[in-house]
Amino acid sequence: MNWRKIGRIFEPARHSFKGGVMEFAQSPQAIVLNDCVRIYFSTRTRDTQGTYLSHIAFADFDRKMENLLRVHTDPIITLGSLGTFDEHGIFPINVVKYEGKVYAFTCGWSRRVSVPVETSIGLAVSRDDGLTFEKIGSGPILTSSLQEPFLVGDPFVTIDADGWHMWYIYGTKWMKITERETSPARVYKIGFATSNEGIEWSKRAGQLIPDRLNADECQALPTVIKIRNRHHMYFCYREATDFRNNKNRGYRIGYSYSDDLQNWVRDDGNSGIQCSTEGWDSDMMCYPNVFRCDDNIHLLYNGNEFGRYGFGLASLQAQQ
Repeated sequence: MNWRKIGRIFEPARHSFKGGVMEFAQSPQAIVLNDCVRIYFSTRTRDTQGTYLSHIAFADFDRKMENLLRVHTDPIITLGSLGTFDEHGIFPINVVKYEGKVYAFTCGWSRRVSVPVETSIGLAVSRDDGLTFEKIGSGPILTSSLQEPFLVGDPFVTIDADGWHMWYIYGTKWMKITERETSPARVYKIGFATSNEGIEWSKRAGQLIPDRLNADECQALPTVIKIRNRHHMYFCYREATDFRNNKNRGYRIGYSYSDDLQNWVRDDGNSGIQCSTEGWDSDMMCYPNVFRCDDNIHLLYNGNEFGRYGFGLASLQAQQ
């Protein structure tokens, strides 16, 4: 795998959102339409207490990924009502086309007292090429369970002749506050589930991708693409603590491959992409999304400070 970095293609500070300056463009996720590539991302506003709320917006690019055509400056999915799983934010969103509709698998956030947040996975459907979405209900389609007690989120879905496949993350523990942290730190891993129709899901128990750093490694945002007969997964990983301002412990891009969707070989050394030596993605790379458009395979990702400075693009040069 050999990626050529095109550079940063979207800077949120150049655009407005809900009448204010757009502060973030996190977790870019692409869907290829007839006349453009639509890239959904999560941005933020603040509530009356000054706390962040995450919303979904999108930007349209031409199919060559050379020109920004338009930016949607209002939320496309409403946050949940009082007490629901997505009351305080949606981040990220993953979109797939199916039978003339666009399915949006969302990661809903709600605040907690003893820990900062809880997450679950929801579903919304669009019948106008992803301009507007309607939730199928107020609750999640995938959430915590006996073996996955919290922090279920970050869905990525594909559909083929064998059915619907979802890669997602789930929490394994919360860590007590240390001198380097102001709130409990979380640990989460990548899991896998299958479905016949995209609503009722069956989880495969256990961690899918082995750890590289240590048992407390955090794994996030899986994205999977099939090239010939092999499945390639990109994701991001980091240390559980002291990762926000210490670039040696922050997010990096991880890579695994599989020939059967069940057994994955981790091979970060052959990911083909690393942090830059300077600039907007020199301290951190995170939240990858791989997609095809015409004869090209592209990788979207965020850089420093979890997407505060926008997202970039890389193109695959040596395909298998």
